Amino acid sequence: MAGRTAFPVTCRVVLPSTTFLLVGGLAVLVGALVQSSIGFGVGVVATPVVALLFPDLMPGALLIAATVTPMFTLVREVRHADLGGLGWAFAGRLAGTPLGVWVVTVLSARGMSLAAGGLVLVALAVSAYSGTVPRNRTTLAAAGMFAGLGGTATAIGGPPIALLYQRESGPRVRATLAIFFTLGTLISVLTLAALDQFPQRQLVAGLALTPFVAAGFLAAGPLRRYLDGGRTRLAVLGLVGVSATVLIVRNLI
Repeated sequence: MAGRTAFPVTCRVVLPSTTFLLVGGLAVLVGALVQSSIGFGVGVVATPVVALLFPDLMPGALLIAATVTPMFTLVREVRHADLGGLGWAFAGRLAGTPLGVWVVTVLSARGMSLAAGGLVLVALAVSAYSGTVPRNRTTLAAAGMFAGLGGTATAIGGPPIALLYQRESGPRVRATLAIFFTLGTLISVLTLAALDQFPQRQLVAGLALTPFVAAGFLAAGPLRRYLDGGRTRLAVLGLVGVSATVLIVRNLI
């Protein structure tokens, strides 16, 4: 008997709707712009929109977008990455990924939406935190574990790691997170696929979002220095907070 493929092949590929491409694509474009400027954001910005309107495409579609987005940053800034710290963060990510897969298998679409909204609110609180968290083996591994759990289940895995690097320079933050996201989300995608938790429709939808990722990265180019100064921080936090609140309230009602 032939072994099963990671992504089941069917005779008919269902293309994403025009509404998804317009609404989800715009959300991913904005998220990619934010991530290309400060190091993370595509999952935080786009997840409330996609989970609210297209729950059947979560988390796979955004995991594809979250895998592609940091690759653009790596091409430009990989030399600034903190490779030493990433080793401990990846150890934690490997431990957290199976937990994220378990969440995907046991929660309904409604439950996934509530979980996504909750994680976005946590991300909002983390982003608003102004203190300093020590960066050592323990905190890096713990942050990696929570990133693996959140990233696999809802495509939101950036805030725990970003918190530890918030005092570093922009290029160092972006490059370090880019390596973590590229490899980490790829692990999540392959793990979900191996366990038959990555439907073909999510793969196709995620690939359809890649042009919006590229557009977001290009748009961030001339604005990167301006955004690194934190001038859009309050606007982004406000948008994330409203989106997460709407997502949670809608599913509770």
